[in-house]
Amino acid sequence: MRHENILGFIAADIRGSGSWTQNFLITEYHEHGSLRDYLRTNILDQRAMLQLAFTASNGLAHLHTEICGMQGKPAIAHGDIKSSNILIKKNGTCALGDMAMATRFLSDTNEINTASHAQRVGTKRYMAPEHLDGSMNRDSFEAYKMTDIYSFGLVLWEIARRCFARGIVEDAELAYFDCVSSEPSFDEMRRVVATERRRPDIPNRWSGDDCLRTMAKLMSECWNPNPAARLTALREKKRQ
Repeated sequence: MRHENILGFIAADIRGSGSWTQNFLITEYHEHGSLRDYLRTNILDQRAMLQLAFTASNGLAHLHTEICGMQGKPAIAHGDIKSSNILIKKNGTCALGDMAMATRFLSDTNEINTASHAQRVGTKRYMAPEHLDGSMNRDSFEAYKMTDIYSFGLVLWEIARRCFARGIVEDAELAYFDCVSSEPSFDEMRRVVATERRRPDIPNRWSGDDCLRTMAKLMSECWNPNPAARLTALREKKRQ
């Protein structure tokens, strides 16, 4: 799991007495905080936008890829991709964090190993349509990876809004800010995403900029309603 675009784990500890227990995870510290907070206070040029998008997709591609050998790792689906779970390093690159909802695929036994706790459903705003309408095939690890890709498309939209081009930049907003409440319910998201098949609006100005137009095409392929038609994380990384 050691990778430049994955939040580095340092140590874990458990402290407690007979009546209470505290669990600690110690990770690398990134002073810029989350991508969500970073976008609220920073306007991006094209280079900064592409660096954020590429390094985040680089981390996701590493997670999704099985690496065989003594220093290998299983394929992992993150399960909760969103801008608040991506941290910004000092050099302006991304590190994916918070693997609490992750799902592992053990190829030797063809076993899908999901988070043990009940709340492994991710964040409602970023849930894929097949997750919302119950059509997701939970016996297929590929299905878990494709929900990550959908969510990542929404993150790309949040990033691209903050890119200054042609004298304009959009405000920092979360996906679907204009059609659901600030804390949307499951039913709200199901109606908007799965039933009405709505997606975040692409601003008109993006069509006049080569870089933003390419980003718009990329995110649209990520949030395709058909999971099989979405890009893989590796293809997404290579397209940027």
